[in-house]
Amino acid sequence: MRRLLHALGLRFRIQQPDLPGTPDIVLPKHKTAIFVHGCFWHRHPGCKKATMPKTRVKFWQAKFARNVARDSQKEQELKEVGWRVLTVWECETRQPELLSHRLSEAFGLDLRDGCSEPK
Repeated sequence: MRRLLHALGLRFRIQQPDLPGTPDIVLPKHKTAIFVHGCFWHRHPGCKKATMPKTRVKFWQAKFARNVARDSQKEQELKEVGWRVLTVWECETRQPELLSHRLSEAFGLDLRDGCSEPK
């Protein structure tokens, strides 16, 4: 993820603890916080990696519900202080071309001819 952002010409900081939720990646220039979530732990909707363990189901349901609620709360807190929030899922990191396209659109970059200049 960090290599991809760097290749797109985006400069960032990692884990800025003074922001709600301690985002994984912060782009101060764009006032954007990026969370890189594991599909299993953060319950990526529709993802085959977001399986439910077969034992202690009630425990896991409660655990996952708390994770999702906390994610939503921290995202809302960031938005309230003027930050844009992007969530990148674990499974997306395995498709760098698609992720690159998604990020370039999110940051208004033009990737024609390998160029990552702002549109």
